Amino acid sequence: MTKKIIIGGCGFAGLWAAISAARAVSLTGDEDNVDISIVSPTPHLTIRPRLYEAGIDNMNPAVGDLLEVVGVRHVGGVVETINAKAKTLIVARNDGSRETLAYNRFVLATGSEVFKPAVPGLEEYAFDIDQLEAAERLDGHLKGLRQRPAGIARDTVVIAGGGLTGLETATEMPLRLRSALGENADFRIVLVDAADAVGLSMGEEALPFIQEALALGGIETRPGVHVTAIEANLVTLSSGECIGTNTVIWTAGMRASPITAQIPGKHDRLGRVICDAFLRAPAGKGIFVTGDAANAATDDRGNSSVMSCQHALSLGRVAGYNAAAELIGLNLHPYRQPRYVTCLDLGDWGALYTEGREREVQVTHQDAKKLKKHINKLCIYPPAADRDAAFAIANPDFVIVP
Repeated sequence: MTKKIIIGGCGFAGLWAAISAARAVSLTGDEDNVDISIVSPTPHLTIRPRLYEAGIDNMNPAVGDLLEVVGVRHVGGVVETINAKAKTLIVARNDGSRETLAYNRFVLATGSEVFKPAVPGLEEYAFDIDQLEAAERLDGHLKGLRQRPAGIARDTVVIAGGGLTGLETATEMPLRLRSALGENADFRIVLVDAADAVGLSMGEEALPFIQEALALGGIETRPGVHVTAIEANLVTLSSGECIGTNTVIWTAGMRASPITAQIPGKHDRLGRVICDAFLRAPAGKGIFVTGDAANAATDDRGNSSVMSCQHALSLGRVAGYNAAAELIGLNLHPYRQPRYVTCLDLGDWGALYTEGREREVQVTHQDAKKLKKHINKLCIYPPAADRDAAFAIANPDFVIVP
């Protein structure tokens, strides 16, 4: 009887889980006995780390040919229900129908989404860059500002959340507003963050560089406060300050996708499943969890994976391999990713490259910007539809960050 591996999600972790599983099966020549499927609305990989950029072309490359050449079937739809006891999934297909799929091994790779608390007006009036459609909506809005009457609200952008996404969005915004309103436009950008200092999430050593970059871009900061209400032309902060604006961009945190809650066992405060060393859900037999849905130890020093492309690429490879390995009798591979780096885009100032969990600054300004462009435009994109080339970099111990 054919054994079935199903991967839910076609992000960085899901795509590489599928390729890695196919590679593992090929090692034993069991391709005719193992069926690998990936479930997602379309066979595309959204390049989420780049959605803050001014140009959003080629942010959703097709991977259908790649999946086909490695022997993975694409199922158009989304996983709606997980029955861990019965080892079945209900998939809502793109045509509106629902289909029940049985699995021997399931890899949850449905990622994360922007966290939206119950802030009045958030759903109605705020923008985000969580997914391609949202980024396109913001892009269309910014490009359309020129058609609106000039004024404080039109010419002011407020960004809520000073983490990495918020910082990159804010420091890219001068470029976007100059393009939309004219090179000499008099605009205002305000970055709001609950931390004591905007940029503190990057660590004390990086903070002066970030503040310098924000100052260069003319970006105002509001540390130690948060957004309490959003209206069509106004945002209110917890300090009582009201800022006139037509453009509020929400970047205040992420949570695991809601379906992750259907996986039995312990979850962390972000909704992620706390996995074992092989990325198995301990309370869900036959279930592996990867990418932003997984909380997995990266080393023996108490560190765990974070919601990042850097970790997802490795988590996906390990989860896919192990899901196949359990079925075909290969040794399992423990997940470990002790090396951690950050490359933060800071707009006209350049970029900031750090190493380690302490984020020790290594490269700055334009030298770091070149590195950021190399990562964003080459390293994180899917490989060509070449089976041997894809398998060559799909092994579970492939080093993401040398």
